Amino acid sequence: MRTARFIGGLLTGLVALALAVAIFVYWFGFATDMAAASGLGALGYAFLWLSFGANLLLWTVIGLMRLGEDSVRAAVRPLGSGRRRAVGGKADDRVLVGAGTARAERGGDAAEGEFARAPAERPEVTGPAGAASLAVVIPAHDEEPVIGGAIASAMGLFDRWDIYVVSDSSGDSTAAIAAGTGVNVLELLTNRGKAGAIEAVLEEFALTDNYDGVLILDADTELDPGYVEGARRQLADPSVAAVAGFVVSEWKPRQRTFVGRMISAYRDRLYFMLQYLMRFGQTWSRTNTAFIVPGFASVYRSEALREIDVNPRGLVIEDFNMTFEVHHKRLGRVSMNPDTKAYSQDPFTFRDYYRQVSRWTLGFWQTVRRHRVWPSLFWVCLSLYILEVVLVSVVLLATAVVGLFVLAGTVGGEPFLSLPFFGETFTAVTAFLPLLAIAIGLFVPDYMLTCLMAAIRRRPSYLLYGLLFLPIRLVDAYLTLRMIPRAWTTESDGRWSSPDRVSGG
Repeated sequence: MRTARFIGGLLTGLVALALAVAIFVYWFGFATDMAAASGLGALGYAFLWLSFGANLLLWTVIGLMRLGEDSVRAAVRPLGSGRRRAVGGKADDRVLVGAGTARAERGGDAAEGEFARAPAERPEVTGPAGAASLAVVIPAHDEEPVIGGAIASAMGLFDRWDIYVVSDSSGDSTAAIAAGTGVNVLELLTNRGKAGAIEAVLEEFALTDNYDGVLILDADTELDPGYVEGARRQLADPSVAAVAGFVVSEWKPRQRTFVGRMISAYRDRLYFMLQYLMRFGQTWSRTNTAFIVPGFASVYRSEALREIDVNPRGLVIEDFNMTFEVHHKRLGRVSMNPDTKAYSQDPFTFRDYYRQVSRWTLGFWQTVRRHRVWPSLFWVCLSLYILEVVLVSVVLLATAVVGLFVLAGTVGGEPFLSLPFFGETFTAVTAFLPLLAIAIGLFVPDYMLTCLMAAIRRRPSYLLYGLLFLPIRLVDAYLTLRMIPRAWTTESDGRWSSPDRVSGG
């Protein structure tokens, strides 16, 4: 069976790779002919920029330079830092749910429980001798279907007393499930949002005083077995303030509808390109310009985390802001390597995808608004990225609108063209951009990337789902532009509502 799967995967990869090469040859020849025929020179190559992006190409080159430097480096630095003890704290509108004990109650708006052990009896923070001691923080709001999987994943790599779940006013059994596993649980009685929940658990357990670093883990995320070793190896460099997790889309197609599988395949392609072709170069020690330490599974050194304003007013999400804080306050550099993998659950429905991307995009622009511009290489690179994202979004949407107009004229025929203004406009537009050029320019390069991902992942189904990736890109472009004015007019409280989840059985 394994041999059959290996051969099938290899054949899938070869077919997808051959298809990608064939598509590129066809597209490149078409773009060259178009540029020569129109007399517009480099305009025919604009679709290459739209599909791949100058930033992606630039950081891919820099990433290759980093790979070359890393390859010739043989020195391995010893891991550092000692062991410390974990203690508890006070509560206000919080409930300390004992590890495996029943919830205690008291009057008013708050309740206070106990740890599974008295503070004096709690064991020392664990880890290999000389390794950085890490606490695991899992903020959760109504995550009953998945919280058990995230905790089990963490317990496979950490002792239970080093795991801290903070239930942000959950209305389901999130806190009870967490308490039943024996980990530390803090339950908030008022919904503070993810950033507020992280802030509360850091304060309650004095985590930055008692650990060398804090791993923030989303409730729908499971850690790869090599995650902790990779994170500690990166933290051995004292210049590292944060270790960015390497996200991998959880691929469980049997649990998903067609739309859910399409979203997961699209995210897998997006994550691959952003991480291998962009962030790998941005997190080189010689550049240090990564603008996002993703909040799904990343580690912050405690010394840096104490200086970060985790929960400033007015932001809808926390991870962009925390990353900007690292750069703005010069707390150290962001590190990322593929050895800190974690598996994240993508949205199952288009509604949840739309809401998630809206939050992420709004959070990015709100963070830009909050921190503004300061002289740095970080902001030079960020400015180039912002400029390209905005321009690509505008051009992509405008080209799609022109394409729909040309399609309507082509399909509608004389009744459409006889309308005032439409006939002349159609003639002028098609002389410049015929329907075939628009279709090939928008679709072919995008689909070529999908073929490459199908070859890399050896998943032939990507060739089917990739046919519908372009509409998702258009949605992303629309939200990128839509959220810009909202970021300057909307004050968010950070409260969250969890999307549909499926237990990772």
